[in-house]
Amino acid sequence: MYEAYKPILVSIIGNLLLAVLKITIGIISSSIALISDGIHSLSDLITTIIGFVGVKIAKRPPDSTHPFGHSRFEPLFAFFMGELLLIVAYEIFRDSIERIMHGVIIEVTPVMIGVALLSIFAKEAMTQYTLVVGRKLNNVILIADAYHHRSDVLSTIAVLVGLLFEKVGVKGGDSVAGIIVSLFIAKVGIDIILENVNYLTGRSPPSEVYRKIEEVALSVKNVLGVHDLRAHYVGSKLHVELHIEVPPNLTLLEAHDISEEVKRRVEMLPEVEVAFVHVDIKGLTSP
Repeated sequence: MYEAYKPILVSIIGNLLLAVLKITIGIISSSIALISDGIHSLSDLITTIIGFVGVKIAKRPPDSTHPFGHSRFEPLFAFFMGELLLIVAYEIFRDSIERIMHGVIIEVTPVMIGVALLSIFAKEAMTQYTLVVGRKLNNVILIADAYHHRSDVLSTIAVLVGLLFEKVGVKGGDSVAGIIVSLFIAKVGIDIILENVNYLTGRSPPSEVYRKIEEVALSVKNVLGVHDLRAHYVGSKLHVELHIEVPPNLTLLEAHDISEEVKRRVEMLPEVEVAFVHVDIKGLTSP
């Protein structure tokens, strides 16, 4: 099984079980807070399924319509996940305001508190696991999904705090906490959107990545210089184009072998998907 699928499947199963549990207990206990939190978990489930589809599409090999592969689908789906986070943030904010306006009182039971605690620990475990795999694979969809798990942790913490406040007689505590959490969720959503806009629009990498590519190229024997180095993101990986200068006394085959070695070494960099190397003769002007 492709490694990126494992945290996605864990997320799908975990979110489904937590959503059913929270909504069921919420209905039995007439708890608006738990029902809303269960719906939030369902939103996580939907975005995770979207992420699963995105990973499968991104792994497709190049074809006639996408000759450089389908890697841009990863940030595209992550971008949509960021937008869904903003929608969730708005819904939590709106529901919190309505609860304050209507003076909703939640009847707190030990089962409700236990469900909230279980959800917090389970979702944080899912967050950490998905983040580790996402960063290992440099997979923006998994990283976005991990932060969506974290948003559910924060919203459930708000529910737990609200339940505890209600239990000691403080009205509206859960609603105020919900407003605060909705702002955190909105920030995460905006961060994900801004990051993936850069991937989708072909942004250039940081200067240190350029220096690393140049150093790798110059490490190849008989590469005397590097110029016209360009790179841009195609999805979460870079497409690189560079010119190398070689001595004028080399044969065509030797120059070709050098360019292939530069290409091989540059493409070994974790940030790079493909490199295009042009050979110039030292002392001559390239066309």
